[in-house]
Amino acid sequence: MADVLEKSVPTEESLIEKIAEKIHDHDSSSSSESEHEKPDSPSALKAKIYRLFGREKPVHKVLGGGLPADVFLWRDKKLSAAVLGVATAIWVLFELVEYHFLSLVCHILIFALAVLFLLSNAHAFMKKSPPKIPEIHIKEEHFLLIASALRNELNQAFVILRSIALGRDLKKFLMVVFGLWIISVVGNWFNFLTLVYICFVVLHTVPMLYEKHEDKVDPVAEKTLKELKKHYMVFDEKVLSKIPVASLKAKLG
Repeated sequence: MADVLEKSVPTEESLIEKIAEKIHDHDSSSSSESEHEKPDSPSALKAKIYRLFGREKPVHKVLGGGLPADVFLWRDKKLSAAVLGVATAIWVLFELVEYHFLSLVCHILIFALAVLFLLSNAHAFMKKSPPKIPEIHIKEEHFLLIASALRNELNQAFVILRSIALGRDLKKFLMVVFGLWIISVVGNWFNFLTLVYICFVVLHTVPMLYEKHEDKVDPVAEKTLKELKKHYMVFDEKVLSKIPVASLKAKLG
């Protein structure tokens, strides 16, 4: 009888352990399900907010990342200010002072060569070591990478222009014509150098301001784009849909 009781005790203990394990598994599964049913975290909700131009990446990555993005977003204020100052000095020299580019390059080279020549020959009298002038070699790979990137961009532009010229996309045709017209109007206001300088200043100010106030700008941009889409739908219904594009394509085909 004692043996039977001794055998029943461990069996009962094993049954209790199995029941406890099942209860523990059930609790863990229910807790995991409850975690899945929890509302999205603030970061997830923030990711679902509309962003300008439908972007999903931060502004720093949109600008290409690295040092150029740091300069445009003023991550290094001294470097950004120096770059903007140099660009402003160049614009003042060429536009306001009316200094010519070729003259500037020649004067800089004359000054640099004269200083290096004097230092190289006067080191014996000054009892100093001659200046160390590094050897500069431009690698062929850099030119090939730039040429390849430029070729890809030009080919893509030619594909878009060809599709527009064939009359396949009326919306894209109107957008390109409107964009070229805007550029021609702005070109009448400024010369090329001033226009480049204005674009440079815009790149140094607008992305930085947008990154600081993107939570305020994006809702306004969303409303504006919705209104523009409504106006475009009305214009498409009343004007664009009545243009016999299909018949023109059939004749051209």
